[in-house]
Amino acid sequence: MSTQRDRTVGVTTQLASQASINFGSSIAGLLIPIVGSVIVVAVRQVVIALVLVPTVRPRIRGRSLRSLWPVLALGIILAGMNLSFYEAVGRIGLGIAVTIEFLGPLAIALITSRRILDVACALGAGLGVWLLAGTDGRLDAVGIMLALVAGAAWAAYILVARIVATRFAGLDGLTLASIVAVVAILPAALAVIDYSTIDWRVLGLLVATGVLCSAIPYSLDSVVLRRITPRLYAIVTSCAPVMAALFGWLILSQSLTLQQVLAIVLVCVAAATAFATQRDRPVSELEATAVSTP
Repeated sequence: MSTQRDRTVGVTTQLASQASINFGSSIAGLLIPIVGSVIVVAVRQVVIALVLVPTVRPRIRGRSLRSLWPVLALGIILAGMNLSFYEAVGRIGLGIAVTIEFLGPLAIALITSRRILDVACALGAGLGVWLLAGTDGRLDAVGIMLALVAGAAWAAYILVARIVATRFAGLDGLTLASIVAVVAILPAALAVIDYSTIDWRVLGLLVATGVLCSAIPYSLDSVVLRRITPRLYAIVTSCAPVMAALFGWLILSQSLTLQQVLAIVLVCVAAATAFATQRDRPVSELEATAVSTP
């Protein structure tokens, strides 16, 4: 298979992965008013665990509690990130929430840089978010803060994932973290669940959210990461806010003003420019996956 064909297959597959994630998130947006974000996050985490645990079969024998702290932290971050993100989606819409959340991984890419171009990209992204939030107070301030928390958690997730990748083989660390996330979120879900809102249709949509947001993307990423570089991977991921806005419009009927559309495009361009102009470097599968499917 030629290198060009590899790239074409990789990019196309990653776009399919992004579509799956955002389609699943739009379904979550339909469910949040019915069952609440805690239930949506809990079911998603259970689906992740059910996919990863039988496949990976992580080993924990011989490990002390001290050596397990990175996966404990990663699991807590994972649960908090998804909970704050879905709460934000319920308040400010999918496209805007994803755009603001995307500042997290973008900050990781820019924070250690001393290039003038990266400073310009950071300013461009900041301007985009400022335009997105607007100056007339129409957007929910709590929703914006929750999206920023989700972005900060995403950045923390990437940093901790790097530690996990060096201490655990393959996807063992991520699998163990998914179990921790289930344990962290499940008690809250059981405490707030209203069984009268759960029927077969709602249950099916909850499971579909987990499959679309986690199972399918993780499976597709195993194909993508063998065919394209981490830099190209990040560039394609930069289109996530635009795709999220599209699904928010198609599935959730969430309209955007012209200013908000331009702001989302500005953030995407800033992110794509920052990623495109960085040098490729070797990364683990866990690190690369953390950029798009936490």
